[in-house]
Amino acid sequence: MTAEAVRTPEERFAGLPGYEFDTHYVEWEGLRLHYVDEGEGRPVVLFHGEPTWSFLYRKIIPILAEAGYRAVAPDYPGFGRSDKPVDPDWYTYDRHVTAMSALAEELDLEGATAVVQDWGGPIGLRTAVESPARFDRLSILNTGLFTGGGRIPEAFQVWRDFVRDNRDLPVAMIMGNAAVRRWDETVLAAYEAPFPTVDHKAGAWRFPLIVPLADEDPGAAEMAATRTALGEWTDPVQVLFSTGDPIFSTRTGQRWVDHIPGATELETIEDAGHFLQEDAGEEVGAALRDFLARTD
Repeated sequence: MTAEAVRTPEERFAGLPGYEFDTHYVEWEGLRLHYVDEGEGRPVVLFHGEPTWSFLYRKIIPILAEAGYRAVAPDYPGFGRSDKPVDPDWYTYDRHVTAMSALAEELDLEGATAVVQDWGGPIGLRTAVESPARFDRLSILNTGLFTGGGRIPEAFQVWRDFVRDNRDLPVAMIMGNAAVRRWDETVLAAYEAPFPTVDHKAGAWRFPLIVPLADEDPGAAEMAATRTALGEWTDPVQVLFSTGDPIFSTRTGQRWVDHIPGATELETIEDAGHFLQEDAGEEVGAALRDFLARTD
């Protein structure tokens, strides 16, 4: 491998609840990257956040496949079944956008929809606006772009400080604390599954720390450029936010609607938190399916 990396043992992924998809891999810069690929039809690419992986979309993937779409859910380098470079400095915004753009090219995606949440927003939205020949619809869930200006949500600052001081991230505990509806212990264990050691957690630990907080921080200019490009995006856009997220409120969702010409309204999911795909996966899947159907 070009970067020194570790690979999560396959037995860690045995018997995960609701996650019975075939495995698919591509090689990228010496790393093996995993993605789920279910169904046929126009592709829908599901970009996960931090510290999650494609398991987050397991309730949504079958809904899309049954509705006649091709659901593609990648694991970023450092997450899920993908290889995990052990050097925290390896993890950059640019590198992850490059990885996802390479995956879209490898799969030769056309007419795709980017579904984004949490860190999937900065990664997926930039991938989409920089690849307009491949992506022509967006579904934006509980996310934002950090351009170095404006107020940082207090809940995010608390989260970032916690991560900074805890290199060996307690992933299951973090996910459990984010739950609004009750999650089974097997679900929490599944989020922990990709990360058996500190080395496996390098990416999960690093991601909150590379969020740009000032104009001069790496990534700030690129996120600002992505925001500018979205201000000219006229293709269909769904903005779907949960009402119980302490980091990305429905006010953030409304700002997306106001900013993007292709977005017409804010849709909301009640009784769900930051990880709405977990709290209310079937509802999110149905709303996404309906959006795709009315914009086909």
